Amino acid sequence: MGLIVFLAVVALVLFWAVGAYNRLVQLRNRFRNGFAQIDVQLKRRYDLIPNLVETARAYMKHERETLEAVIRARNVAAAAGAAAAANPGAAGVVRELAAAEGALSGALSRLFALAEAYPDLKANQNMMQLTEELTTTENKIAFARQAFNDAVMDYNNAVGQFPSNLIAGAFAFKEAEQLTATENVEERRAPKVQF
Repeated sequence: MGLIVFLAVVALVLFWAVGAYNRLVQLRNRFRNGFAQIDVQLKRRYDLIPNLVETARAYMKHERETLEAVIRARNVAAAAGAAAAANPGAAGVVRELAAAEGALSGALSRLFALAEAYPDLKANQNMMQLTEELTTTENKIAFARQAFNDAVMDYNNAVGQFPSNLIAGAFAFKEAEQLTATENVEERRAPKVQF
């Protein structure tokens, strides 16, 4: 009788361990999928930016430095995005991506602020369409980031809570980094609008 009870306890512990491991794998795959959704939208954004710059270049001949800064920021962000896509759970690459995306957003903001001084550019149909597509893409990125951060939070909770943290530690499940806003005070400051 004692042997049966012992085997039943061992079987229950084994079933629990398998279930906890499978849940951790499922949650890890969910946050990786969440990052893949962000990656799709970021690639769309990166593809729109050169078209936007080329459209603006014809009107903003004296703003070469700003246009080049946008392209440089886009290239840095694209490289950071590729590194983060390779391992979205790594803290360092996610932080680098957030910083690169913050710099790109700042460069785009400066471009749009300068575009205000060029009425012909603002009225250009191609520029209006690209701006609308970029705005739509930015909204999709924001929703995808929220879904990613929710999935990371669920995963991190499972990694850190007892008793699943025993399985997480045994099988090297590490906490993942959430995408956060940039820490650069200058980039967080609201732009001045003057009429």
